[in-house]
This record gives sequence, structure tokens and C-alpha cells, in this order.
Amino acid sequence: MTGITLALLAIVLMFVLMALRTPIAIAMFISGSVTYVLQTGWMPYANFMNSMAFARFASYDLSVIPLFILMGQFATQGGISKALFAFTAALVGRLRGGLAMAAVMASAAFGAICGSSVATAATITGVALPEMKRHGYSGRLATGTLATAGTLGILIPPSVPLVIYAILTEQNIAKLFLAATIPGILAMLGYMIVIAVYVRLVPGHAPEADAHPPRLDAKAVLGLVPIGFVFLLVFGGIYGGFFSPTEGAAVGAASAFIASLFKGEMTWHKFLDCFLATAESSAMIFLIFIGADVMNSALALTQIQTHLVQLVSSWHVSPIWVMVAIVLLHLALGTVTEELSIILLTIPIFFPLVMSLDFGMAKEPLALWFGILILMVVSFGMLVPPMGLNVYVVNGMARGVPLGETFRGVLPFLVSDFIRIALILAFPGIALWLVKFMS
Repeated sequence: MTGITLALLAIVLMFVLMALRTPIAIAMFISGSVTYVLQTGWMPYANFMNSMAFARFASYDLSVIPLFILMGQFATQGGISKALFAFTAALVGRLRGGLAMAAVMASAAFGAICGSSVATAATITGVALPEMKRHGYSGRLATGTLATAGTLGILIPPSVPLVIYAILTEQNIAKLFLAATIPGILAMLGYMIVIAVYVRLVPGHAPEADAHPPRLDAKAVLGLVPIGFVFLLVFGGIYGGFFSPTEGAAVGAASAFIASLFKGEMTWHKFLDCFLATAESSAMIFLIFIGADVMNSALALTQIQTHLVQLVSSWHVSPIWVMVAIVLLHLALGTVTEELSIILLTIPIFFPLVMSLDFGMAKEPLALWFGILILMVVSFGMLVPPMGLNVYVVNGMARGVPLGETFRGVLPFLVSDFIRIALILAFPGIALWLVKFMS
């Protein structure tokens, strides 16, 4: 049996296990273990497993993941989201579809101190959905907007998937965060434009005019102080050279805790819940790391990466079409599995291929551009069936709104996603422009 055949069988086995509702980490672990043993025998596999977990988790860089998750938990439990939505609603609430736009802006701002798509969707939904219902927004527009806006939690730095990409590819986390900034802002603006167009083309889903729009007063502005404090401290410190991204994550967690105390909504029970939720999320991510490491080590033995590079080179096609094919493959994978698993499974395979192609740019900008593209693509999978995790989370909080209505509400926003992905694919400078100013 050739290495390519064995690699394909391993991938098929993994998807079969996933179809049988096996957790993705276990599916990757079983598939990788079987493939590894078939190639090397039991003893080499046992020796590999003896040291693999420690070698992976002894890395100092991995500590940034639970720290950013903890920062997001403090922000979630500390009531910061209420102030964010109050300010954005006062800012754009007078516009037609203004509360939906406010939810998008609040999600983007909350994502700047969260790093999780699901947490952003759930948190902003809890605050914004009752207000949108009270003002006469349809269940379709309200839930579709909130599910889509939740993806800004990973599109706006800090982003846990982007941190994992940086660790896998040994790239500078700070530069990746900077590269994601403009695409993340474009995502926010694109979603707001979709709302403005939708409420005019499809009447009846938002009020024609709000008779009592929220007021932009000193209280609404002062509500931004906690999140502004956290954001400026973390990112100002990172890009000012005062501390590394890992240290910045620790500072961010501490400052988010202080901000939550300032808001007066952090209780002892919520404080403990923050650490419990952080431990659960981190354990889930690290378990996927183990499964992905076993799977990728087994695939490396098949030399699939080398065969893939040779195969693509023999086609003599333009590198941009290879990148388009990789993007389309990730879009397809996003419909059946979640973003972290996709990154951990595919990046070790496709990153060497992308680095071997000539896109007319240096290796570091190429790696940054590829990372932002993958981030944009995997966020797409949070919105489409059958995975669509954000849709299920928001719909579960919206009593009385059929699941099909939420999926229909998401559809117009997918057009914006496609346009943004195409723009970044065609114009890498969108992602790389800010990085040029970082020494």
C-alpha cells in the first residue's frame, strides 16, 4: 500500500468516525494511531506516545491560549457587553436597522477582548436580542445578525484560532493580530452594509423608524471606559514593545478582571465560573492538539506533504489557483467540523505546500496572508449547516424562532463573507498593509 493511499484511508476513517458522532479529537487520535501503527509497528508508536504529549504541552507559547480565554471569560461575566451595546445603539440606533448594526459593532468591540466566536455570539445575544425584539425586529433578521456578528469574535484580534495558527507555523503572533485588523474591520462594515440593504429590499423585518431611539449621553460614553482600558493596555503594550503577546494575554486577563470589578457585576460565583469555563475550553483545545499531533505525525510518515508539493508542481498551474482550491476545500470542511480542528488538521499539510509556491512575496508575508485567509474561511463554517455552531447557539437563546429562520437570516451575510474572502485573496495588501509599519 502506497503512502498516499494510506493517508487517504486515514482521512476517510477520520470522517467516518466523525459521522458516527465521535468527538473530533478522538476521531483524529484513532485514525492517526491506526495509520502510525500500520507503518511502524507497535513499539515505535508506544515510544512516540511516551513523549509526544509532554513535548507538545511543555511549550511556553501555548500558555497564551488559556490566558486569552480567561480574558474573554472575565469580559463575558463582568457585564462589559451591556455597556458596549448601549453605546453602539445610541450611536447608530437612529438609522433604519440601527439596532442590528449596533449588535454588529458591539460584537466587534467585544471580540477585541474575547477571542471566541461562540462566546461573543452568546454574550451579545443575551443583551441585544431582547432589545431588538422589543423594537419590532423579526426573528430572522435578529438571530441571523447576532449569529453572524459572533464570528467577529475570532476575526477581530485577539483570536484563539489565529494564535493556534501562529504556534503551528512558528509565526509572530503580534504580526498576525495586526494583519487581521483591517480584514476584521472590513467584516464589520460589510455586515452593517448588508443590514442597511436588507431592511430596504425586504421590508417588514425592521421598524421603519424608531420613535424613541437610544440617547448618546455621557453615561453611554463612560460605559466604554472598561473595554477601552483593556484594549489599549493589551495591544498598546504588545505593539509598544513593553511585553510579548503571551505576557500581554496575562496582562489582558488581569485588566479584564479589574474592569469587571469596576462594572460591579463580578460575583464570587461568576469569578469561579470564569476559571471553570477557561479550564473546560482549554482542555478541549489541548485534547484536539493531541489528536491532531498523532494524526499529523502519521500523515508525515506517509510523506503526503512531499507528494502533494510534487503533484501540484507537476500541474504547472498558477499559484493563485492552488490557493483558491485550498480556500474552497476549507470552506467545504467548515460545513462538517469546527474551526480549531480544521486548522490543526490541515495547516501542517498545506502550509509547506503554500510556502513552496511563488506568489511574488517573501516567506513571512506569505505566511501571514495565508493565515488571515484561513481565519476568514473557517469563520464561514460557524454559520452554515450542518455545523453552523453560532446559529445553534443564538437560536437556542431565541425562544419561538424556528432554526430554519435563523439559517435564512444568515444567508445575506454569507454574500459579504464571499466578497471579503475574494478581496483578500486577490489583494494580499489588505492584510499586509499594517504589518509594514511594525518594526
